[in-house]
Amino acid sequence: MSAGEARRLALAAQGFAASRPDLTPDWRGLRRMVKRLGLLQIDSVNVLIRAHYLPLFSRLGPYERAHFDARAYRRGSGGLFEYWAHEASLIPVEHQPLLRWRMARAERLEGMWSGIAKFARERRDYVDAVLARVAADGPLTAAEIGERGPRRGTWWDRHDGKFALDYLFWAGKVMAISRSNSFERSYDLPERVLPRRIFAAPTPPEVDAQRALMRLAAKALGVATAKDLRDYFRMSPADGQRAVETLVEGGELIPVTVAGWRQQAYLDAQARVPRRVEAAALLVPFDPLIWERARTERLFDFRYRIEIYTPAPQRVHGYYVLPFLLGDALVARVDLKADRANATLRVHAAHGEAGIDGGAAAEALARELALLAGWLGLDRVSVGRRGDLVGALRGALTSAS
Repeated sequence: MSAGEARRLALAAQGFAASRPDLTPDWRGLRRMVKRLGLLQIDSVNVLIRAHYLPLFSRLGPYERAHFDARAYRRGSGGLFEYWAHEASLIPVEHQPLLRWRMARAERLEGMWSGIAKFARERRDYVDAVLARVAADGPLTAAEIGERGPRRGTWWDRHDGKFALDYLFWAGKVMAISRSNSFERSYDLPERVLPRRIFAAPTPPEVDAQRALMRLAAKALGVATAKDLRDYFRMSPADGQRAVETLVEGGELIPVTVAGWRQQAYLDAQARVPRRVEAAALLVPFDPLIWERARTERLFDFRYRIEIYTPAPQRVHGYYVLPFLLGDALVARVDLKADRANATLRVHAAHGEAGIDGGAAAEALARELALLAGWLGLDRVSVGRRGDLVGALRGALTSAS
């Protein structure tokens, strides 16, 4: 397989080969795309917009976020649920049984952050009391549970109630039914959140569930290395390799060689390579197309690092930088911020990749930025002075207006 074929195949698997719908996507269309991707990663950074919203916009165009929010966490609706998949994620609710093995491991204090496991081991009576409180009075937030004991740490600012709920969430004893504007979860019991048919569904054996998750990852990636596949749902090397080998034996994954890749690749047996991809989309740093940085470099010859945790003087491209996909190539990077107080989408920097047609890239990027601004409820796009693409981008925006 050539590098170009692998790239187009990956883009098609991720929903970029088809043109965006002419009509505003309804809930069925949005959920269909989440099912195709397998999950939406959640992140608290809100410089532009919460991370789980943008992958749907990138593929489907503007949609009603309030409508999505109302349906995503809707109690017993058969929509989505939140759990640890690829980090914290929104996942189609029918896949909840496939993650019960991870919940069972967490209940045994395996596979979770060490601080939470230590707390659950040492404070079992308190954890049980918190679960009883949710059962009696839920849904409840960590703040409503109340603080007991000193806060631990500075980054997440956890108190004992938060530690207890984090353990219970990881172990599947409670579920999130909503996220507030401050991004705080509200928790309730699974039997009061899940559709009855899902809650009552049998729990598959661990190896079967892991194989099913690996199958979902293969369909979402199209062609991938074993590491790419197991990273999608954050499986261990041993669990992931066993699942890959079983899918190869069953003919669902086909070992292939991709030009320029040093690692063995695996092809989803049902995947088809499109002749061309004519996408134009901004990609949030946590988009499943690019979240595995080594794979991004392999597919697109595009070295990408998120720089929000890098001291400002050491940043190369900016604070919250989104790659811009045009056709089947990543052609630019833009440092974006939603200045809601001034109703402005601010482009702090715009850098083009080497060898691109800067004018064509700027025109396509200007259209996408205007579309994004309108979707975010912002009145204008303002371009800063950093980056070799800002002049052409400013001109394209002026011409379009």
